[in-house]
Amino acid sequence: MVRHRPGRRIGIFGGTFDPPHIGHLVAAVDAQQALALDVVLLVVAGEPWQKAGTREISAAEDRLAMVRAAVADTPGLEVSAIEMERPGPSYTADTLVALLAAEPDAELFLILGNDAAAGFESWERHEEVASLAALVVVDRPGSPTPVDGVRRWTRVETLELEISSTEIRERVASGRSIRYLVPPGAAAVLRERDLYR
Repeated sequence: MVRHRPGRRIGIFGGTFDPPHIGHLVAAVDAQQALALDVVLLVVAGEPWQKAGTREISAAEDRLAMVRAAVADTPGLEVSAIEMERPGPSYTADTLVALLAAEPDAELFLILGNDAAAGFESWERHEEVASLAALVVVDRPGSPTPVDGVRRWTRVETLELEISSTEIRERVASGRSIRYLVPPGAAAVLRERDLYR
């Protein structure tokens, strides 16, 4: 009798990544190690619908280039342009469906920061998202951040790094250093493409 081999354990860590910073990478690596994931996909949002109209968002190609440079050869982390390849707003439910269509035996883990987890019920088709992937909240030590409307979720503790992409954009615009906040490869792309000035 041939035993069925289970599919890969895939973490999905989506975001605008405008720009990616070390907090993103630390969260992704911590989740990958804590849950013994085969890979964590950093999924760059093509059209982040929740941020539409709130501010100018850098071109998806620029954000993808920064994430690729940030991750470089980090074991267990890969970059995905799956949401950029699909026209229209980037919905996580569509991404999960596409990933499962490509790898039906895969076990999916959706990795959320505490802000995303706290507002989970505002997501488009959030119930479908919760049915397609195990929800993982990467959170600072202390009281766990609950996921709105979801009874079952996993918590992974990580360092409390108070870094935001908004603050990094403001630092670049004002000529202040972003050293140690943004991975060197991503910072190089940011400079080459003259972003946030």
